[in-house]
Amino acid sequence: MFEAFRQGLRELGYTEWQTITLEVRWLEGRLERIPELVAELVRLKVDVVVATNSLAAQAAKKATGTIPIVMIGSDPVGQGLVASLSHPAGNVTGLNVFNEVLSGKRLQLLKELLPGLARVAVLRNPTVAIHAILWQETEAAARKLGVALQPLEVRGVDDFEAVFAAALGNAQALIAFDAAPIITYRARVMALAASHRIPAMYPYRGFPEDGGLMSYGPNVVVLFRRAATFVDMILKGAKLADLPVEQPTKFELVINHKTAKALGLEVPPAQADEVIE
Repeated sequence: MFEAFRQGLRELGYTEWQTITLEVRWLEGRLERIPELVAELVRLKVDVVVATNSLAAQAAKKATGTIPIVMIGSDPVGQGLVASLSHPAGNVTGLNVFNEVLSGKRLQLLKELLPGLARVAVLRNPTVAIHAILWQETEAAARKLGVALQPLEVRGVDDFEAVFAAALGNAQALIAFDAAPIITYRARVMALAASHRIPAMYPYRGFPEDGGLMSYGPNVVVLFRRAATFVDMILKGAKLADLPVEQPTKFELVINHKTAKALGLEVPPAQADEVIE
């Protein structure tokens, strides 16, 4: 995804290390490092901070009230990052991933693929604030669909095996929320889902592209590329007050046909926006 941001900058005429310098900091799944890494960037007096998740955006907003922040995250108004989507105020703008309103739709699509679905495990991180919102939305959808939810809480990479073992024999399917360590260690998540033969719904197309069953959400590659445009406008003097938070206009259901077949599932041809063979 970060390469899409770099590509966006190149398309806008920037050359790394010549016309623009990127100070990249990686979390490696350790959310507790966010304040430290953000503080480091603020000390470097960077011109713009690009926060690729809501936690990083919150830490950046807390660390500086003057450096412009371009965020790629969920529910920026509810999390106090902006005053409103159309008039952000403050020093934060960017792109709303819209995850908070997609949780129910993801459960609905999972049930359409598995009509007898009655119990779904939800992979979440209890230390991530947005996951509480996602859980509420998923619970509301579950009540309407007559589905019971089983929370699987992961705070770090060492938690995955235990929570998947807990789901074995109980849950008929899995929904994975969007945040570290789930995103960071997506290969492990998908491998465990495959070994336990649990049909899983993921937040982004990168999962089914790499062998996961299915995903529903915006194309984050497009969002990361678009973030480069925000950086460009800010570097060219645009005021954040003139840059509303953008929202995706298209959501895509992507299904990996090979994985579905391995799980014994039939995918109706018209159901998915894209079927990966």
